[in-house]
Amino acid sequence: MRLRNPESKAPKPALARKDVSRFRIATIRGEYNREITLSLEKKCVETLLAAGVPQKNIRSFAVPGCFEIPILAQRLTLQKKYDALIALGAVIKGDTYHFELVVNECARGIMDVSLRHDLPIIFEVLATYNKRDAVRRAGNNNFNKGIEAAQTALSLLATLKEARG
Repeated sequence: MRLRNPESKAPKPALARKDVSRFRIATIRGEYNREITLSLEKKCVETLLAAGVPQKNIRSFAVPGCFEIPILAQRLTLQKKYDALIALGAVIKGDTYHFELVVNECARGIMDVSLRHDLPIIFEVLATYNKRDAVRRAGNNNFNKGIEAAQTALSLLATLKEARG
């Protein structure tokens, strides 16, 4: 379950630095609606760094659009270099059914790859009915969904590590 206030979910700083310093995380960003997705990526990476993930352990990749995210996620998963992937994108509804197709197939593809390869892939592809809502969710503030994506990745990795024993 995701919380509305990203700061309330942040890992404890002392614990986070110790536990996350070995995590290797890649972001995959859709280039379409670039101003929005760049803002998501910026806040996501800032959050990972602030939590203690070293810069050298974070890689960022870009694909033309959200529909292409799953194929790169699969390729990165097969490399076995990353502990988690974070999918970032923005799909804004237009006048056709294309919006639903892109978002649904992106989500399905990401989930398929994640489950098939037992690798966490955080889905933070914004699906909004207008640009104003997308811009609000990718603003230069603490409610940027890139922050939430990073926090979710770190939280899930910690839980999965604990579940391994």
